[in-house]
Amino acid sequence: MKTKKFLSVAFLALVFGATSFAQKSVMVGGAAMYPSKNIIENAINSKDHTTLVAAVKAAGLVETLQGKGPFTVFAPTNAAFAKLPMGTVETLLKPENLKMLQTILTYHVVAGKMNASDIAKAIKAGNGIAKLKTVSGGTLTAWMKGKKLYITDENGSMSQVTIADVNQSNGVIHVVDTVVLPKS
Repeated sequence: MKTKKFLSVAFLALVFGATSFAQKSVMVGGAAMYPSKNIIENAINSKDHTTLVAAVKAAGLVETLQGKGPFTVFAPTNAAFAKLPMGTVETLLKPENLKMLQTILTYHVVAGKMNASDIAKAIKAGNGIAKLKTVSGGTLTAWMKGKKLYITDENGSMSQVTIADVNQSNGVIHVVDTVVLPKS
């Protein structure tokens, strides 16, 4: 009887312990983003990120963002790309603008995995701002207004994180409402 009771308790501990470590999927663009999939595998299912996915493909960055990482990606929505001056996206997708497109896209990526709580801690430690070095070599400035997280680019344009902590197998995505641009 003691063994049976012990096994029951052990089983319950295993079940409840395992579920506390399991990460939930987050809905983005009408699709579940699964923590077991990589950044590209998830992004291609989001209706809100078709422009970003097309740009990543045109820039030849698919393999990189499917890599081990980890990466923190500030992922602009289609609406964010639509805020750019008319014709900008089309111009960037042209083969002759490959380097510029790669620079802009990698400006949205920080090496390492930084959840919103990690960024908030860095902001607190930086007395209200955190300087984030991007993969392109530029800098994003993270800051908060109330409980909302923002990033500002090197030109002073700001973008709000609208969905934070979309965990991936190779990092984390934070959905943003504006495309940020490196200093030209």
